[in-house]
This record gives sequence, C-alpha cells and structure tokens, in this order.
Amino acid sequence: MAYTEYFGLNREPFSNAPDARFYFNSEQHSQALVRLMYAIDSNKGLAVTIGGVGTGKTTLARRMLDNLPEDRYESSLLVMVHSGITPDWILTRIAMQLGVESPAEDRLPLLKQLYERLLEIDKAGKKAVVLIDEAQMLQTRELMEEFRGLLNLEIPGKKLLNIVFFGLPEVEDCLRLDEPLAQRVAVKYHLQSLSLATTKSYIKHRLQVAGANRMLFAPDVIPVIHRYAGGVPRLINTICDNCLFEAFMRKLTEVDLKTVHSVAGDLGLLNQPVSSGGQGETHGDLDEIESMLDRLEQQI
Repeated sequence: MAYTEYFGLNREPFSNAPDARFYFNSEQHSQALVRLMYAIDSNKGLAVTIGGVGTGKTTLARRMLDNLPEDRYESSLLVMVHSGITPDWILTRIAMQLGVESPAEDRLPLLKQLYERLLEIDKAGKKAVVLIDEAQMLQTRELMEEFRGLLNLEIPGKKLLNIVFFGLPEVEDCLRLDEPLAQRVAVKYHLQSLSLATTKSYIKHRLQVAGANRMLFAPDVIPVIHRYAGGVPRLINTICDNCLFEAFMRKLTEVDLKTVHSVAGDLGLLNQPVSSGGQGETHGDLDEIESMLDRLEQQI
C-alpha cells in the first residue's frame, strides 16, 4: 500500500514534477502574471521574471504559456538546459517554434524568414511571444546581442516579437553583458519565498487537489515546515512528501512534529534552518537553499 491509498488520496500531492492541476495562484504569482501579460499585450518587447531556486519560475512560465490562447498568440517556451547554447541555435529554434518552415542555415536568410513569419503573425491579428526559462544560462554577450537583434524586428509603432525571461538572480548579470538590452527591459518582477500564511494555504491547496478531505498535517507543524523550507515551494514539497511517507510508515493519522524533525534530519536540514521571514531572502539564504536542493536531488 502506498501512502496515497493510506490517506485516501488519488495522487501524490507534493510531487515536484510539473503538473498544471496543482498550480497555486499565490498573490505574487498572480501579480507576476498580470504584469507579464501587460508587457505582452502592450508589445513592450522584453520582460523579466527573477526568483531564487525553487520559487516557482518554471511553474509560472508553464502557466503563462497555458494562458496564451492560440487564436490570439503565437507562443512557445524554450528551456535553456546548459550554458553552451549558441546564437545560431537560439535563432533557429525561435524561428522553428514560431512556425518558420525549413529554416535557412545561413543567418541573414533565416532572419528574413523569421521577419516575414512575424509579419504574417501580425497580419493575422496575433502576437508573437517567446518564453525563455532558465535564462541565467545565457551567459555570453553574443547571446544577449542576439536577443537585442530579435527585439529590433519591428514595424513602425509596433514590435513584432515579445520575449519573457525567467531565471535566477544571475540573469541580471547576463543582461548587463549587453547594456542596450538591459535598458530595454520594460517589466521586471521578483518572486520571493512564501510567507508562513501562504505556505499554509499552499499545503492545503495541494492536499485538496490530491483528493484529501481533511488536513493531514497537525497545526503546529506548518511553521516548522516553513522554517526548514525557507518558504521555498520546491523544498516545501520535498519535506511534505517525505513527511506523509513517514507518517504512513508509522501508521499515524496525521503528520506530527516528531515526524517533521525526523524528516528534516534525514534531508540534512536540522543544522541549517533557513530564515522564516518569507518575503525577503538574503543572498546567503538563497545560497543555503540552493545547496539544500542540490543535496536532495543527489539523494533522489
């Protein structure tokens, strides 16, 4: 028997795998979406969303993509999986994602193809949008210059392409590699860790989506989970998932403090509790959280 069956759940409530059903529309994620949609609908060109490790940037990017109906937007999401990406790869991939058939191998013909495709999209009354996740991987000046060039594809009074970066705070350093591009950022939003109150709502939300008909965590454990996780959604998920498994193994009806402390110890969090302040992390906090997540991924 899995813990989902034991607790009467129809799916795992705290998986870190992307799942639109579990999207939690927190106040800051809602505000971020409103601002990013404003940037796109106003043809601002470039918008940037910045957040620490595990704060929900990828979740937000996927949510935004889902909120761009095909009859109004020609959109795509590109994930930068490593720092060895080249300007030619970026240009070709964006052209293909926006519907350029048989992209030319040479740069100038490809740019012409992309420009003509963007004109077609505009003529159809749609907006072209490219979302770039893990944008901190764009670590060369040549890449930043490439994006600046793409933003120059326009007609009088209107930009033909809107780009949204989602990345770690290091994306600011990437932008500074090309100052003219940095000056073109029209909208910038910073995602913070969750407050204690929002963490409680977040845990309840995920349990409800998974089919829970009651709260499976004792009231006094939520602040402790929040403290160990530093309000970071990904780390909250990891702790809660392990806690439910441990509670199942111990045949408990709910997660208690002893279980939370035990799980924190197993995950290596007891000696490094993160600040419980929620909406204002320091760089030191972010470094600790990133280190924790790296250790957890290695264990998994």
